[in-house]
Amino acid sequence: MPQGTGRPARTARVAAVLVAAVLVAAVLSLTAAPATAAEDTSPAAPSGSRAPAVPLRVATYNIHAGAGEDQVFDLDRTAAALRDLRADVIGLQEVDVRWGERSDFTDEARALADKLRMRVFFAPIYDLDPAAEGAERRQYGVAVLSRHPVLHAENHEITRLSTQTPDPVPAPAPGFAEIVIRVKGVRTHVYSTHLDYRADPSIRAAQVDDMLGILADDRGPSVLVGDFNAEPSAPELAPLWHTLRDAAPDAGLTYPAIAPQKRIDLITVSDGITVTGARTHATDASDHRPVVADLRLPRGGR
Repeated sequence: MPQGTGRPARTARVAAVLVAAVLVAAVLSLTAAPATAAEDTSPAAPSGSRAPAVPLRVATYNIHAGAGEDQVFDLDRTAAALRDLRADVIGLQEVDVRWGERSDFTDEARALADKLRMRVFFAPIYDLDPAAEGAERRQYGVAVLSRHPVLHAENHEITRLSTQTPDPVPAPAPGFAEIVIRVKGVRTHVYSTHLDYRADPSIRAAQVDDMLGILADDRGPSVLVGDFNAEPSAPELAPLWHTLRDAAPDAGLTYPAIAPQKRIDLITVSDGITVTGARTHATDASDHRPVVADLRLPRGGR
């Protein structure tokens, strides 16, 4: 749930120029992957055609920086849990990229992409100075893994209350990941988010408004997944349901991973997307359980 809390770190805010540089580097470093049956870069079906809807399996998983319920860092265990989902696209939260000792300064986004033979886009929430002179920058955020070619990727800003500065105030900050993929001719937007964990819902309410403003620019099918740190019935999430639909209302509880009590990890979809099945996956590879949903995308998305 918490976003990088409880870890000492030097305070740093990302300047706009540095954010832009990180995003360009991230897009350019999308991991290559061999072609699979899931990939198809053919053009969209002609308007008015009766071509069948396009299947897509999506998942969301807060990976707890690669540590399980036992607090042991084991990225192979994380990768195995992800592999079991057999998903085409996976939104990840609490991803460390050379963040610190808790994850052995591993670039988790790249490592998981390599283990799963998927492409990856990493969207840092925090981008801090190196722990030692000459080392690489310490980053923490969200990511999206994809078996499909990524046409576009962007790290959007939404309102956040930093966990890395004393006496923080709400302010725009990065860490809302978007990728655009083409699935058998259907151009599809996939977002990964991690909303504020505090009891006060006001920051989450602002984040929901910010996300909906970004999604309003979409054309074609959209899928928003993530750790919302609130259950679907929470008042601060209510505006979502005017635009999106809960894809897994009966899939089961997600937090904590052992004997879960809440459903705070959600997959949501835009109008026109059909949900043919959804489930949680019982694993203690994190303190959350992953959620996976089988979708059918409407033809004609741009």
